[in-house]
Amino acid sequence: MGNLEFQATDWIEIALGDACTFRGGSGFSEAHQGHRSGDHPFIKVSDLTIAGNEKYITTAQHWVSVAALRELRATLQPAGAVVFPKVGAALKLNRRRILLRPTAIDNNMMAAIPDRQKLDGEFLYYFLLTQDLGRFSQESAVPSVNQQHLSSIEISLPPLPEQRKIAAILRTWDEALERLAALRAAKARRLDGLRGRLIAAASRAGRPATFGDVLTESREPGTDGATARKISVRLYGKGAVEKDEPRGGSANTRYYRRRAGQIIWSKLDFLNGAFALIGPELDGLESTLDLPAFDCSEAVNPVWLIEYLTRPAYYTRQVHLARGQRKARRVSPEDWLASPLRLPDRQTQDRIAAALSAGREELALLDAEIDALTRQKRGLMQKLLTGAWRVMPEEPVA
Repeated sequence: MGNLEFQATDWIEIALGDACTFRGGSGFSEAHQGHRSGDHPFIKVSDLTIAGNEKYITTAQHWVSVAALRELRATLQPAGAVVFPKVGAALKLNRRRILLRPTAIDNNMMAAIPDRQKLDGEFLYYFLLTQDLGRFSQESAVPSVNQQHLSSIEISLPPLPEQRKIAAILRTWDEALERLAALRAAKARRLDGLRGRLIAAASRAGRPATFGDVLTESREPGTDGATARKISVRLYGKGAVEKDEPRGGSANTRYYRRRAGQIIWSKLDFLNGAFALIGPELDGLESTLDLPAFDCSEAVNPVWLIEYLTRPAYYTRQVHLARGQRKARRVSPEDWLASPLRLPDRQTQDRIAAALSAGREELALLDAEIDALTRQKRGLMQKLLTGAWRVMPEEPVA
């Protein structure tokens, strides 16, 4: 969401630094990290991505005692402060969180502490969500913001009762999104459990085979790569997408055309679940032999097979297939095709594929609903925070 263009003529326009205080975090030595209990949480940028911390900081990976805080010379940020990354790539990810209790933050973070006489803390949180702090990153090689940058941001403030009403309206949208996210997470867990049970039971009853019995590597020639659209396979079974990079390729690199219905995976990221079933939207795209692709015989349902392959119970146990040193370990198609597979009959595969596809479609519908609600909330924020749409506060304006 871009920065706001204020429309309410009766709101007070001031610099953000006139309505809140910005404070940087403190150094956090490794000797004090890793404690799961203590007097106060001490959060790092990674804590912003913990489940349950999507808006409020409810949990932390590190806790410290009062004595440790004194030793570290760390300052507690007050409950109600809005915290966010102030340096590095995380700065551009637009993550803002509200503290629920006095909390220490590390020196890669910053806290915005509202002046309660002028600025409602939750109104500040929503306002900061609209601010692209990455615009300050051009001033140095490493993206960063400081107190001067933040204090100079212009904000237009309605009276406090109206701020609170705006925050309350946006909070209802957050709560709706949280419920949908929780529902999706529960359905995803249930689907993963169902997949594990169905595939394990079918595999026990299946016949011994190898992947080479049902798959053939495809080496259909592609272009020279100069104009080709290329495939990228994401980790942990998250599918294949068109590669997000300018077209073009080395004159010494050979490319191969990939087709819908093929199984494709990454030689380098095999052990991280980089498997995908190529969908119709990617038909005709290309990849190198680092992303080998395989045609399925009639004996195997491609949907069943990709569900089989993208279980952590499968790909994390295939270390014996990897060759090479450390991060350069790769899996060869030849070794994989020779590895064992317990193959259920085709009817069983089809039934499992249909059941799991129905579950995937349900998750996709929830994703679409979450995306639509998120876009609607973004538009509502634009209207409410600029004064384009006015609200009637529940308490009288002085």
